[in-house]
Amino acid sequence: MAYQDTGINEAGAVSSGGTKSDRDNGEMLATMRTRLTMAIAAYSDSREDELDDLRFRAASPDNQWQWPADVLATRGSVQGQTINARPCLTINKLPQHVLQVTNDQRQNRPSGKVIPADDKADIEVAEIFNGLVRHIEYISDADVAYDTACDNQVTFGEGYFRILTEYCDDNTFEQDLRIGRIRDSFSVYMDPTIQDPCGSDAEWCFINQEITKDEYEREFPDAATLSSLQYGVGDGQLNAWINQDTVRIAEYFYIKHEAKKLNQYPGGMTAIAGSPEAKQIEMMGLTATRTRDVDVRTVKWCKTNGFEVLEERDWAGKYIPVIRVIGNEFEIDGRMYVSGLVRNAKDAQRMYNYWVSQEAEMLALAPKAPFIGYGGQFEGYEQQWKTANINNWPYLEVNPDVTDGQGGPLPLPSRAQPPMASSGLLQAKAGASDDIKSSTGQYDSSLGATSNERSGRAILAREKQSDTGTYHYVDNLARAIRYATRQLVDLIPKIYDTQRIARIIGMDGETDQAMIDPTQPMPVKKIQNEQGIVIKKIYNPNVGKYDVAVTVGPSYMTKRQESLDAMSQLLQGNPQLWAVAGDLFIKHMDWPGAQEMAKRFAKTIDPKLLSDEDDPALQAANQQMQAMGQEMQQMQQMLQNVSQSMEAQTLKVKEFEAEVKAYDAETKRISAVQAGMSEEQIQDIAMGVVAAAMESQSMMNQMPEMREESMPMQQEQMPPEMMPPEMMPPQGMPPMGAPQ
Repeated sequence: MAYQDTGINEAGAVSSGGTKSDRDNGEMLATMRTRLTMAIAAYSDSREDELDDLRFRAASPDNQWQWPADVLATRGSVQGQTINARPCLTINKLPQHVLQVTNDQRQNRPSGKVIPADDKADIEVAEIFNGLVRHIEYISDADVAYDTACDNQVTFGEGYFRILTEYCDDNTFEQDLRIGRIRDSFSVYMDPTIQDPCGSDAEWCFINQEITKDEYEREFPDAATLSSLQYGVGDGQLNAWINQDTVRIAEYFYIKHEAKKLNQYPGGMTAIAGSPEAKQIEMMGLTATRTRDVDVRTVKWCKTNGFEVLEERDWAGKYIPVIRVIGNEFEIDGRMYVSGLVRNAKDAQRMYNYWVSQEAEMLALAPKAPFIGYGGQFEGYEQQWKTANINNWPYLEVNPDVTDGQGGPLPLPSRAQPPMASSGLLQAKAGASDDIKSSTGQYDSSLGATSNERSGRAILAREKQSDTGTYHYVDNLARAIRYATRQLVDLIPKIYDTQRIARIIGMDGETDQAMIDPTQPMPVKKIQNEQGIVIKKIYNPNVGKYDVAVTVGPSYMTKRQESLDAMSQLLQGNPQLWAVAGDLFIKHMDWPGAQEMAKRFAKTIDPKLLSDEDDPALQAANQQMQAMGQEMQQMQQMLQNVSQSMEAQTLKVKEFEAEVKAYDAETKRISAVQAGMSEEQIQDIAMGVVAAAMESQSMMNQMPEMREESMPMQQEQMPPEMMPPEMMPPQGMPPMGAPQ
């Protein structure tokens, strides 16, 4: 038999305190229902006005939401019968004033900046945090969430966005963080006792939603298709316009408090009593030196239909991940009221609509001006004159009347003066327009109207005065983004809890990757090669504490355009700067091929101007190059010295060879003339040869290595039988080298 949802089973489950599987959560669910009832009551008065503000801002000539219902009843038609039909024009000027604030926020978008907060934190890890935050904002289209919250904040006083987690893909257990949009601010019910404007001290929060019955049964097949959640102001019912049943569910965040003991051990180490960390420290033989009571906060999340828990889990962060963006906030008689830019401009806008409608009624709907003439002038021509306003007659005739007593004809008929708008009405309309400007804090100069200012400085000063009246909206959004970034800094070490390569995005939109290892003891680990150059860095975001500052200013693309304009003016006045910074000027241009041209232009610039002396790797490379240059100089000096020594030795060898050749030639000459010489002549010649030999012996002592290799055996060491005939002394003379 097919299942029929009559609601009897679900009603019985509600009366018994929930299904059997949820009776353990009975106390939590009862507290949840009480809190939701309290929040609806606390927000109801303010949200009545907020909802009217939203309608008023979205008004158009079609819906006439800017006209009170009782006024429309007296000027329009009832049940098809026209009763004093009068114009009800809607000239909605408020969207322009709202967009003046929200679009300025888009041009000067606030952004959070992570900074080190203690001595263990590292500036490089802070930059990795900044890159991760920009990556999270990029992949989740965070600008949509920020813009929606800002639009609601400016319109009726409060906007919200949230932080989510989701798996990177279907085949992994790694998760990424996301920033989610909350389009309907009336679906959020945050703890009304908060003091922080962003809700950082909230103890609980609801996000209500309605889903179709088919979707509900697909996601929660074992749950009852019945809801006991209440509706609040503006939190409309989806089934009012969807032609099928819906089920109302809610996401419920709440803080669970648990009292525990915090122990401090020698060396400044701290751990919760009974935790694995405390047991590990105590196993080392250390005992607690100090103890104090602490309140351990845990963020819980569940999805419920009011009496049954559909899903539940612990949230990784220490804050409820719903961020509140507030406009104007008041606490009156213990109740909280919020408002936006529209609230105080509503009456001025109504008056402007009224005076415009009155002007139109007087000018366009007034009867047409009649013709005025004397009696009897139109007799016989009544039909032409009656249709003179609608037919283009070629001529109009009248009867002459000569009863003026003088015999002359009376003047021809003439048209009466048409009705004109009074000067008082025009002044009232202009006054209502000025009232809209004064109630929103925005005047002609901020809306683009021309004024007496002529210099750029004077125009900027006047615009700044107008921006001051609405600056608190942008400032409150900046606070919310700072709080959201602080939550991301708290969540990143807990979500990125395994070794992984994470994508980061720089200020200029360039993407990069960072290696994360939550197990290493230091915040940054640098891996160097043999030359001492850093080739890899590994980061641990768990080491140290980090805080967040917020900056409000133009986006990167706006700054890029401004820098391009400034550089254009600078280069026009100083053309020589092209040789110094021409590549940067081209790099900031947006036409196709600009980046490639900038790279080529950079090759024409002095490399010293392009070097980054702050880069450790480049410094190490420069030092290595300098050392290699010194070594090359030393080697060149050594080679030069060796070359000079070899040249000197070669010269000495050549001189010795020349002397040997001269000695040999002299010996041969003596042999040739020996036969014809006397003994005295031969003895004189021999003495000369001995003197030359002694000089050669002295030179050989100076070059022992040459003597060993090149010099022939000394004559005194040669036996007589081995001497050549020409070298043998004459008979009666001692051998050469022998003592005399």
